[in-house]
Amino acid sequence: MLFKRKVYTKLLEWKEVSAGSSAVLLEGARRIGKSTIVEEFAKQEYDDYMILDFAKENKDIKNNFVENMDDLDTFFRNLFLLKGRSLKGKRCVLIFDEVQLFPLARQAIKYLVADGRYDYIETGSLISIKKNVKDILIPSEEYRIKMYPMDFEEYLWAMGDDITYDTIRNAYEKRKPLGDAIHRKIMKTFRTYMAVGGMPQAVEAFVSGKTFAQIDFIKRNILNLYEEDLAKYDDENREKASVVYKTIPEQLENKNSHFKFSLVDKNARFQNYVDAVSFIAESMIGNECINVTAPEVALELFSDRSNFKLYMGDTGLLVTQIMRNRDESDEDLYKALIIDDLGINQGMILENMVAQMLRASGHGLYFHEYMYKPKEVTKEKKYEIDFMTVKKKKICPIEVKSSNYRSHKSFDYLVQKYQIKMEDRYIIYTKDLKYEEGITYIPIYMTAFIYEKVNKNR
Repeated sequence: MLFKRKVYTKLLEWKEVSAGSSAVLLEGARRIGKSTIVEEFAKQEYDDYMILDFAKENKDIKNNFVENMDDLDTFFRNLFLLKGRSLKGKRCVLIFDEVQLFPLARQAIKYLVADGRYDYIETGSLISIKKNVKDILIPSEEYRIKMYPMDFEEYLWAMGDDITYDTIRNAYEKRKPLGDAIHRKIMKTFRTYMAVGGMPQAVEAFVSGKTFAQIDFIKRNILNLYEEDLAKYDDENREKASVVYKTIPEQLENKNSHFKFSLVDKNARFQNYVDAVSFIAESMIGNECINVTAPEVALELFSDRSNFKLYMGDTGLLVTQIMRNRDESDEDLYKALIIDDLGINQGMILENMVAQMLRASGHGLYFHEYMYKPKEVTKEKKYEIDFMTVKKKKICPIEVKSSNYRSHKSFDYLVQKYQIKMEDRYIIYTKDLKYEEGITYIPIYMTAFIYEKVNKNR
């Protein structure tokens, strides 16, 4: 089943602007649909195309890259002979699929682009991992696009729904609530999306009417694949990354979601596991959220990477990981999640979803932890802003609430402590939109719009 994906538009923009002056590299976690979308793009936008899948290509194809890059006439002659076909038409494209498995093909992009006969699209996972770039020259003629699991709008498209997302956007831009009936309907759909997740295989199973147990089986296989990948690629760190990845649900169950190495190993220390955490973030199967020591516009300059949170890249996979250790049937658990009656810490699922949506918007993830002594108390207490970003060169704090949404002391004390001007303050929760006491309360399904320019009409 072929789904409409937003990255298609980005590929179109690259093709038009680049006009053959660069290759495009589509990077992201495995099983998010990279290969499917680039092949569809090649079918629709080019006269002809050829795929070199480096998970399957034989040694003769690979040797051709080693032996003939200094003679591209011979290179292409051999390539077409080995593949048993040539490319026909004025504008054709070569797809280098899973290019991280054969880094020399990526290095060859420099010469192939300069040659100008064809366009080039690369896809890859774990593309920045040291062993995948060791001893090669990264081509400057490479335009990189990050791809993520299906977002809520793409999920709605898969359901054949072209109305709901425009309705949500319109309500957000006008800062008007949707009303109880519409909000409840959208919230139930969004909870289903959280449960199913954005992995195309899982979404396809849901669209096809598969049971939640069957959908969960698909997601468990993807989790197993990720864990095997981490163990295989992370042999230098003795499989630390795969162990860290498995603990993410347990980490998020902590009161403040901060990553505790003691849950990995009682003797674990940051310096011994920092590479493993970075490995998960770089592979794009996890989203790292870093503490900033001061709420300044240049957030990265104040990052404290020893204090962080680690979310899963797809919330549907988090749901499956959580359910692995529960006794109830998958059907009952999924239905309970969708009707908001799961009986577990749903705050961590909502927070993971917010992190996923913010990250897919193209921004880094940061939070801020600070000490403050309100007038009515005798000593300082610790407060925290769940997420912190920048809008119009001003700080924009974000809180996620699964309950007790009227409490926002961390927002109030942040202003009192730092006396800073803020563009907006958002509380993301499960109720309808409202604006109150200088805070915009938005339902979680509006999270993606935080970074969009809107006409405020409060």
